[in-house]
Amino acid sequence: MTKKVLVSGIQASGRLHFGNYFGAMKQNVALTESGEYESFVFIADYHALTTLKDRDSLSKATSEIVASYMACGLDTKKVALFKQSDVPQHTELATIFNNVVTVPYLMRAHAFKDHEAKNKEVNVGLFDYPVLMAADILMYQADIVPVGSDQKQHVEYARDIAGFYNRAWGVDYFKLPKEYILKDVATVPGIDGQKMSKSKGNVIPLFEDEEELKKAVMGIVTDSSTPDDKKNPDENIIYNIHKLFLDDSQNSELRNKFENGGYSYKEAKDDLLKTIIDWRKGKKDIYDGLINNPEKIKEILKEGGEKAKKKATETMHDVRLQTGLDF
Repeated sequence: MTKKVLVSGIQASGRLHFGNYFGAMKQNVALTESGEYESFVFIADYHALTTLKDRDSLSKATSEIVASYMACGLDTKKVALFKQSDVPQHTELATIFNNVVTVPYLMRAHAFKDHEAKNKEVNVGLFDYPVLMAADILMYQADIVPVGSDQKQHVEYARDIAGFYNRAWGVDYFKLPKEYILKDVATVPGIDGQKMSKSKGNVIPLFEDEEELKKAVMGIVTDSSTPDDKKNPDENIIYNIHKLFLDDSQNSELRNKFENGGYSYKEAKDDLLKTIIDWRKGKKDIYDGLINNPEKIKEILKEGGEKAKKKATETMHDVRLQTGLDF
């Protein structure tokens, strides 16, 4: 039976956090382990260059992504884990797509509009971000793309651009990928209640040291409720983060603590911190071991890059023939 294809990218622009984990990483590991998918997981280092202009930060972020994914259970025997920049076909395909995409179309992208609204000059890399993202996804003929709800537009753009290309050259070649969004984790709240995001500075880090982890958890914003007050868990930031780690029985027990009263925010934060520390047991050791072994990380990326290039070469062979670049 032919497997479906999963493609997922993560930008190398800072330390990973639980928004990254619950938004995509956890699904990528689970779907790969299901045996139903041929998986391509890439580190979007070209995309990172739109905002990051620091060599050491980029290499550090890249290493942290590899170490984090491995610690979270990604099996490189079952997935191609690679750097976007190690597969030059991505930028070649994006160049071809640029010839079927219009400027007004790209001006509707959220990232562009957000930057423009803040009176920021937008570099061409950020403006063209959706086209390169489409190339990342369509290169491997993706069936599904695990994303958070805020990334849904990128998959919609990939579908549109697949259609633009297919119609322009009169072929039925690129698949129309679908976003894969788990309803319960469509948006992971940060410590201030907004979407957890590096740019907002409201994250709970995955594998920083315990002091940094504790500082983040204890910094979760709370209201003026007293310990004795009954609290609505659905409107509570601590609960909405904590529940992501729990099974149904544990979740029900936690809800009762909030709803029944007598549960202080200090106690709720302590319980969340303990849950996260328990979750990290074993994983943190794997992470630290890889971070301290950069040659192993390079080896993992090299192997993943070779797997990805094999598929990318096949795609670009077809594309070059379809467009007339090869004849």
